[in-house]
Amino acid sequence: MKAKNFVKYALLYLILGIGAVFMIFPFFWMITGGFKTSQEISAFPPLLFPSHFNLKNFEFALETAPFAKYFANSVIVTISSVTLSTLTTILAAFAFSRLDFKGRDTIFALLLALMMVPFEMIVITNYRTIINMGLLNTRLALIIPFTSSIFYTYILRNFFVSIPDSLYKSAKIDGCSNWQYLWKVMVPMARPSLVTIILLNGIAAWNSFFWPMLVTNTSAARTLPFGLYAFMTEGGARNEYMMAAATIVVLPMMILFLFARKYIVTGVSKGGLKG
Repeated sequence: MKAKNFVKYALLYLILGIGAVFMIFPFFWMITGGFKTSQEISAFPPLLFPSHFNLKNFEFALETAPFAKYFANSVIVTISSVTLSTLTTILAAFAFSRLDFKGRDTIFALLLALMMVPFEMIVITNYRTIINMGLLNTRLALIIPFTSSIFYTYILRNFFVSIPDSLYKSAKIDGCSNWQYLWKVMVPMARPSLVTIILLNGIAAWNSFFWPMLVTNTSAARTLPFGLYAFMTEGGARNEYMMAAATIVVLPMMILFLFARKYIVTGVSKGGLKG
């Protein structure tokens, strides 16, 4: 390797390494902080590791707030939202990529334009709808508004468009219906994009905070992120307790992201570049 290229790659990896440290260190500090005592977490200079790892802070967090209930609610809401959103995304992407109906491209362009409207602008309308339906303080209130996504439809539709039309025409000649073609041909071929959609949707549903804060006033329907916020009042503002509770909330998604990051990058790049 030439000296010029060696210096170039050395600087590149140095910058990436520094960036990785800045990205990872907050999570490292949060996890290790959950095992520290109040003296250790406020010590100066800061201690990177506790003198010994104990679970007292985690036990206090679990005893003070019903994190097991919050965890169950998060799992139910996440699985339900992801399942329904994936189903509507598949059907919408197929309609906008393969079905020929009047105004198809115009409707899809209008839907894409709605991506520029932030969720905060429609939150009052959604909130009033949930109240009128009598779903306040229920899991359904956390699920219904997130059963479809224009962004995920856009990703999957672009992948569907990249599949040759000749394959669709051949399937129709062989007597394959649109429903059969969708589930037996297109969905298996779109597995990378679907995995990406499921993972991104799952992470978003798990980390949702603003909407659960509006529609849940009791612990019965709280999810983990809002439960963590409530714990600040119920458990006191002790940093070591907050670190332990935050670790309980964040760790599942951290593990999921570590194992699934390759699929997320691959699926987004394929869905965003093809079309």
